[in-house]
Amino acid sequence: MSDAGASDRPFAAGMYDYLLGGGANSPADRAAAERIRQVMPEAASVAWANRGFQQRAVRRMAGEWGIRQFLDLGAGLPTQRHTHEVAGPGCRVVYVDNDPRVVERGERLLTDVDGAAVVGADLCDPAAVLDHPRTRGLIDLDRPVGLLLVSVLQFVPDDDDPWGLVRRYMAALAPGSFLALSAPTGDRQAPRIVSGARKVYEATPTPVVARSREQVERFFAGLEVVPPYPGAEPAVTYVGVWGAEDPAAADDDASRWMYAGVARKPEEGPR
Repeated sequence: MSDAGASDRPFAAGMYDYLLGGGANSPADRAAAERIRQVMPEAASVAWANRGFQQRAVRRMAGEWGIRQFLDLGAGLPTQRHTHEVAGPGCRVVYVDNDPRVVERGERLLTDVDGAAVVGADLCDPAAVLDHPRTRGLIDLDRPVGLLLVSVLQFVPDDDDPWGLVRRYMAALAPGSFLALSAPTGDRQAPRIVSGARKVYEATPTPVVARSREQVERFFAGLEVVPPYPGAEPAVTYVGVWGAEDPAAADDDASRWMYAGVARKPEEGPR
């Protein structure tokens, strides 16, 4: 049995970890992920493309833009390379998730890690996240923060206004902060496959919403979107393409299942 714990119901975090080849998943997670693969054979490649985007975005924030603190919302804490490992020494990271299994595993994982902590909270409650003692103990909101919303807002339905949620977080962060965000899409995909994948997630506590490019672009309203790679115009792009050394080669079928972008909060603007 994995350290995810026994469960007869699949969870998104465990399914994602399994697709990445990790061990933090239950039999129910694995069975659900295999059902996803039946309708979407490239599911593991999609997960890796998304994970790669997160790592490239964090590396660029820390290395090129000098971000030293990160807030990883809906972290999931999959087995494969964590944000604090990618960001490097001297950076501070707060992971946030509402799955008790994720929080329990995170607390074990981070026991001897300086500058990193996990918070059990619902990302839809910014006050609970930002005012949590662990967040306040590690994150200085008066200095730039790297906000990570990587493959998580598909679990927030339109009726709960995920765009307003992102605005609330960015309003609380200092100018010069960055937002890295990815989200699944059904654009140019077979409706049969989109519907089949959605049905699998309906058996979990977190059904999913696939969004169009225009809907994903709305998350970056009022922010300065950065070019996804040298020579490109600032834009939201496919998840595998962002930060890729060879964007043409990275523009494959797996990458096109998700959009991604990174944007900076302007120096002047409402706080």
